[in-house]
Amino acid sequence: MTDAKNLLGIPETTLPDDPAADDLRAGADPEQVAAEHPASALAWAQLAEAALADGTPVLAYAYARTGYHRSLDQLRKAGWRGQGPVPWSHEPNRGFLRSLAALSRAAGELGEADEQQRCASFLRDSSPEAADALGF
Repeated sequence: MTDAKNLLGIPETTLPDDPAADDLRAGADPEQVAAEHPASALAWAQLAEAALADGTPVLAYAYARTGYHRSLDQLRKAGWRGQGPVPWSHEPNRGFLRSLAALSRAAGELGEADEQQRCASFLRDSSPEAADALGF
């Protein structure tokens, strides 16, 4: 059965736990965490968000793109086939979703309107709840 948010009936994709999430929740430096766990999308997302807050959009773009691409690898391993829901309610998905949001914002700050819109649409298509939570 499908619902109004998933008309194609594509199953949700949920990522496995991020091994760095506990360190980040405990206040570890995201740069150190990313160096120790380079596959952690959450670490890259936090770095991107901090770079955006610091006014360094090129650095934010690089961090966000790294988190985004590391996430795509993990999503494919989890059975994702390029479309379908990636729910915000599943906490391990949040590194991907936050990286995607940061990538959209950084692209916008760099004047890449097409990339900004593509990422914002991808975020909303993946998780309307994430788009709302992240201000999109």
